Parts: sequence; C-alpha cells; structure tokens
Amino acid sequence: MTTLPHTTGIVLFAHGSRDPLWRAPIEAVQNHILAHHPGVAVRCAYLELSTPDLPQAVQELVDQRALGITIVPMFLGTGKHARADLPVLVDGLRAQHPAVQFTVQGAIGEDPRMTALMAAIACSAPLGVTPT
Repeated sequence: MTTLPHTTGIVLFAHGSRDPLWRAPIEAVQNHILAHHPGVAVRCAYLELSTPDLPQAVQELVDQRALGITIVPMFLGTGKHARADLPVLVDGLRAQHPAVQFTVQGAIGEDPRMTALMAAIACSAPLGVTPT
C-alpha cells in the first residue's frame, strides 16, 4: 500500500449565485492556480445558491490528506459574509476536522495588491474594446 503525502489546500470561498455564468471568474482563479502551481490542491466553495458549499470543499481536501487549508474569501470587502458568516462556518470545520490547521485570509478585495491591480485596470484601456 502506497502512503499518499500530506498536502495543503486552498478554498476560494465566494457568495454564490443561481446564474452559472457568475461562477466563471472564481473558477478562472482556480484554473490559474492549477495551471501555474502544480501540486496545489484548490477548490471553489460557495456560501449559498451554488455548490459545493464550504464543508463539501473542505471534505474533498481532507480526503486528499490536507492537513492545512487556507480559506480565501473572494469578496471585495469584509462585509457580513466575511465578518459574521464565515467565522461560524470555520468554527464548525475546526470542530469537525481537529487535525486540520485552518487559516482564513482577509477579503481578497482588501489586499493592497488587489487594490493596486484594480486601480491599474480602472486607469487602463479596457481589453477588447475599441474607443468610439
């Protein structure tokens, strides 16, 4: 029997929507990680209206022997979901998976690197649009 190595995982945690096209940007981040960081286990998870939810995504990573999981709130700011809902969910995950080290990053939109990137995009010509 071959023993699988322990791993770390990332969960990209977003709000969710009934519109399947809404998921495309979150899944694009997941695909970028998979393409540029081979060996990193990454899952998308959604608070509501989409699947998988956070406990399902975490379980998938735990099933892959993840002993450390970083949850990245894919929100522009620290609103109610990041400030109130997510900590409750993470407390439940810590109780369910006591051997796993959970780390929760701040809302991605509040990271100074993201702020600078959004400002640069706002000040640049839009991609694929010709001026009229």
